[in-house]
Amino acid sequence: MIAVLYPGTFDPMTNGHEEIIRRAAGLFDKVVVGVAESTAKRPLFTLAERLHLAGAILSEYSNVDIMPYDGLTVEFAKKQNLRGIIRGLRSVMDFEYERQLAGMNQRLNPDIETIYLTPGADNVFVSSTLIRDIAANRGDISSFVHPAIAEAVAEKFRT
Repeated sequence: MIAVLYPGTFDPMTNGHEEIIRRAAGLFDKVVVGVAESTAKRPLFTLAERLHLAGAILSEYSNVDIMPYDGLTVEFAKKQNLRGIIRGLRSVMDFEYERQLAGMNQRLNPDIETIYLTPGADNVFVSSTLIRDIAANRGDISSFVHPAIAEAVAEKFRT
């Protein structure tokens, strides 16, 4: 059985994240969506909220588990006996950062591979940061996120 980790803060989860998860679920026996605590990023949603939203959105995938984690991603993958780490690549800028990260993870644990997936054209420009910025300025995010996410984000910005 080949099991992999798709890590992130998912603050909020976008259609791009969901696409990568859907595609990974079709390629691997098991996909663990690792929701990082990541308090340094000052997330919009609490860890519990992000876990709940991910669970609601990804419930149709029988081979996808959602788990919280803190600390080094590669260490979490090792503890869960996962063989790889899935990373999404949207741009050349992403590639440079991800290449450094993969190199460091390889040094920390050479048994865990990094696997890159690129989103389709509809999601290549979508990021959680942009979604938060659009929502904070009362813009429409409904075409970039699941309806449950759009509602949860709107609730965060209601005055």
